[in-house]
Amino acid sequence: MHGSAIALLEEPKTSRRPNHTNQLIEQMHDLRDCIARRAFEIFAGIGERMGLELADWLEAEMEFLHPTYIAISESPNSLTVRADVPGFKEKDLEIDVEPQRITIAGKRVTQNASHTHKRIYTETRSDVILRVIDLPAAVDPAKVKTAVKDGVLELDLPKTGEKLN
Repeated sequence: MHGSAIALLEEPKTSRRPNHTNQLIEQMHDLRDCIARRAFEIFAGIGERMGLELADWLEAEMEFLHPTYIAISESPNSLTVRADVPGFKEKDLEIDVEPQRITIAGKRVTQNASHTHKRIYTETRSDVILRVIDLPAAVDPAKVKTAVKDGVLELDLPKTGEKLN
């Protein structure tokens, strides 16, 4: 990957810090800049053909972002969010919970090494998750429970009972 797009805390964290939102916005801007640089490299690599800007952008985005599929279910007292995060561990993820929104960010680096004769060949693949989800009900960030099992992140989000605007 071209530079670090998302900086993560060493331990899994559900963040409630006021300055965390600014830090996350800065990380999203850095990620966007990395994707833009890569999209331009793809554009230049195919002979600077006009009309393929969206395809170039989407190809670059796929190199940086791991698809994260989300399912949200609701009970009278809580919301449950399940996110597919195969290969990610709790320490690779950062979850930011606000009363009406959650942000799931994650980064993992996978290295494959192959020894051929006296040379060492190494491939590195970085996967980044970044999902921001608006919630259908207000939740209490202080009471969130998280777990990662079998490649699925599960968030139990107790409702506050407040009406959304």
